[in-house]
Amino acid sequence: MAYQLRKSKQVLFSAWKLYKKKESKLPNDLKTHGKQLFEKLQDDILQKDRESASTTAQKLEDFSRKHLRKATPRRVWDFIFALAVALFFAILIRQVWFELYEIPTGSMRPTLEEKDRLLVSKTTFGINYPLQTKHIMFDESLVQRNGIFIFTGKDMDIYDVDTLYFYIFPGKKLYIKRLLGKPGDTLYFYGGQIYGIDKDGNDITKDLQLDRLSKIVHVPFIYFEGKALTPSVPTNGIFSPVIIKQMNEPVAKMYVSSYNKIFGEMLPISPCKSAPKEYFDLWGFKNYSFVRLLPKDLAKSFSGKTFSEYEDTDYILEITHHPSLKNATLEKDLYGRLRPTLGKSYSYLPLSNEQLKTMFQNLYTARFVVKNGYATRYGSNQSKNKTPLYSPRLPGIPDGTYEFYYGKAYQIHFGGIRKELSKSHPIYTFDSKRLYLLFNLGIEFDTRFLPTSKNQLLTPSRYAYFKNQDLCYLDAPIIHKDDPNLITFIEEEKQREESSKNYQPYFPFIDQGPPLLADGKLDKSLIQKNGLVIPDKHYLALGDNYAMSSDSRDFGLVPQGNIRGAPSFIFWPIGDRMGALNQPAYPWFNAGRAIIWLLALIFFILWRIYLSKSHQFPIKELEKKED
Repeated sequence: MAYQLRKSKQVLFSAWKLYKKKESKLPNDLKTHGKQLFEKLQDDILQKDRESASTTAQKLEDFSRKHLRKATPRRVWDFIFALAVALFFAILIRQVWFELYEIPTGSMRPTLEEKDRLLVSKTTFGINYPLQTKHIMFDESLVQRNGIFIFTGKDMDIYDVDTLYFYIFPGKKLYIKRLLGKPGDTLYFYGGQIYGIDKDGNDITKDLQLDRLSKIVHVPFIYFEGKALTPSVPTNGIFSPVIIKQMNEPVAKMYVSSYNKIFGEMLPISPCKSAPKEYFDLWGFKNYSFVRLLPKDLAKSFSGKTFSEYEDTDYILEITHHPSLKNATLEKDLYGRLRPTLGKSYSYLPLSNEQLKTMFQNLYTARFVVKNGYATRYGSNQSKNKTPLYSPRLPGIPDGTYEFYYGKAYQIHFGGIRKELSKSHPIYTFDSKRLYLLFNLGIEFDTRFLPTSKNQLLTPSRYAYFKNQDLCYLDAPIIHKDDPNLITFIEEEKQREESSKNYQPYFPFIDQGPPLLADGKLDKSLIQKNGLVIPDKHYLALGDNYAMSSDSRDFGLVPQGNIRGAPSFIFWPIGDRMGALNQPAYPWFNAGRAIIWLLALIFFILWRIYLSKSHQFPIKELEKKED
């Protein structure tokens, strides 16, 4: 194949460097032959004789391979040195300038989905200190509520945080979440939304509830008990005391007396605030619940109710709510520890067939793989097994990767490309038993989460809350306030509360309303009393997909030093989701970005100057000297 003149010129310079290093060791005849090839090639290039230059360049390459080849130790050393330099610059660029990032999980759906690929800027907020949790410069004013940001898990209480950079160097994983709280903010959760004030007492609710993010819902906890810390050794078979942590901070303490009586106390969450009166007062816990779909017979045994007036009802919605220290019990947890456990209230709401259809029309699930009639959660090891353990059966669904979002079903193809399925696809076939399966198992896809007992340890990641008096779950108002079943349910809840006043209190699951005053203004006193306070140099990070996200609710607030940057745009997969992300726009210009780009420009200019000087043409030593 003929070389272009540019390629021939590259051969000339690279071979000349090797020749100058080997010249003193070459025999005279090889020196002469080599010089002739160099002179001939240079003349061909100067005369722009492409064909002749190509022929000579290939001869010179053969000469170099035979006579100018580096010794093995030298080649190994050069390779190691080049690799080290390349890795150094690659890590430096990834740490302080930009990086290509692939989304590994569904914690940020629908904004970001598995296999999405992003360009991440590391200069959005300033300049990072490479490989350390600090900054050379950081501008807090550039951080925006509801903006998406990247942070490292270094020195944070995160499971499986270790990774390898370029499969060689140990490091810590990066995480991507939505930033909802800045230092000094006080936040309160209601109706899937967040209300709040900043450090100066100003209402920041508009910044927390953007219209463009109306479909993004936020829940203040992952589990009622968050993390439970116990002594390593039990006393009389009981692990006590127990420290309950939410947002990875101690919020409550429970212990058992020598007479097996359970006591509990709330702990002050910040030095400037007293402890909440009740556990469910924590930043709006009482406004949220866990829900399961139960067959009527199972609901009868759990509740003691007959539901005889609901003859056409086959399924009951079980609502678990108001975690409390007052009703604490002694139970075994998932680790087999017998310990004090938060008390909970249970309510049961009959569902009509039309409400079941409404649920199906608003169904969302994790991404899942169907193979041989079994459904497994995408990314789990179970999907590799022919008959996966604990995986539910979905007969009639062709093999493939699927997901539901707001009632729409999608099939996922190679590279994460998503295609909406037609309504004729068998996955859309409505059946109450299939709904029962997908509602209860649609996040975990593990049959151990199917309802079997009232105090079951494994329960589905399905949440419910009131908003504008409608009962919302599946992130939609499934049961409206004027629904007869809901009206009856609320009346019964109030009656249970009234009749329990003289003995063990019952906390009803009814709409407490948003934290607003009668004039519609924010109730700042309520938020200051029960809200979540974000301390100095820390940030609240929440996933858009609260049911599948490990975020600040689990590992705590993100220290400022851990922030690495923010995503700029999605470049894969091709489709309507490409481009800018659903977030407030970060400013394109800032001091940190200007400095990094200026340094990159200076380096590029210096590199070009070096190349031009080291590749000056013609090579003077090859010029023919006239007698």
